[in-house]
Order: sequence, then C-alpha cells, then structure tokens
Amino acid sequence: MRLAAEQHLDLVEIAPTAKPPVCRIMDFGKYKYEQQKRERETRKKQRIISVKEVKLRPNIEDHDFDVKLKNALRFLEDGDKVKITIMFRGRELSHPELGRVLLDRMAECIRELAIIEREPKLEGKNMIMIASPKANK
Repeated sequence: MRLAAEQHLDLVEIAPTAKPPVCRIMDFGKYKYEQQKRERETRKKQRIISVKEVKLRPNIEDHDFDVKLKNALRFLEDGDKVKITIMFRGRELSHPELGRVLLDRMAECIRELAIIEREPKLEGKNMIMIASPKANK
C-alpha cells in the first residue's frame, strides 16, 4: 500500500480467491475505464434475434404472395426468425389443406436462406410455421 501511495497509484485486488490473493499497483480509474470499454465492444457484437411475422390468408393472390415472400426473405437476410401465419375465417377453416399447400410453397421459396424450425401446425383459427435463418453466411 505504501509503494502504491508513493507512485500516486492504487493497489487493486485482481484475484481475491487465489492463495495468496493477487494484487496489482495501477491507476484504478484507467482500469475501470478499460473494462467498461471492453464490455461495450462485446455488447456491440451481440445480435438480438427477434421474431418477425408474415400473415397470409388461404385465398391470397399470386402478387400478394410474392410481396409477403419478399418481406420474409428480407427478415431472414437481416438475421431474424420469421413466423408465417395463415389466418382462417369462417368456412375457410374446413379446408386446412389450402393453408398447408401455401406454407409448403413458402417453405420451398425460402429454402435457400432458412431452416424450417417448426412445421406447419393448426392452432385455433391460425396455421403457423416458423423459419429461422441458416447459420452459415
């Protein structure tokens, strides 16, 4: 502690659990600043993956399907998961195979960029499929 005071520096305990505890003479303010800087860099490199949703109807027209497909591809390229939902209303629910055909068509189109994480499944009045981006880019 005397040596640290003579050099106008701080005595910092680096490894308190070691036997004997490891201490270093340094400028504590500078050390803390460097640590925060490193922490900020690691936080910057992390990517939060969110789930984007694309909603379709069973009787969707080709052009509208292409627009929804383009949105799904953009989301996948950005690194987000895509939840593709087909919403059934009224009597459309008696023909779930139409929704499955549509989701299979969508899966075929996004196969280059995505992995189908969850196969099409009917939940209430919606049929849902989840696709996640492929890891290798």
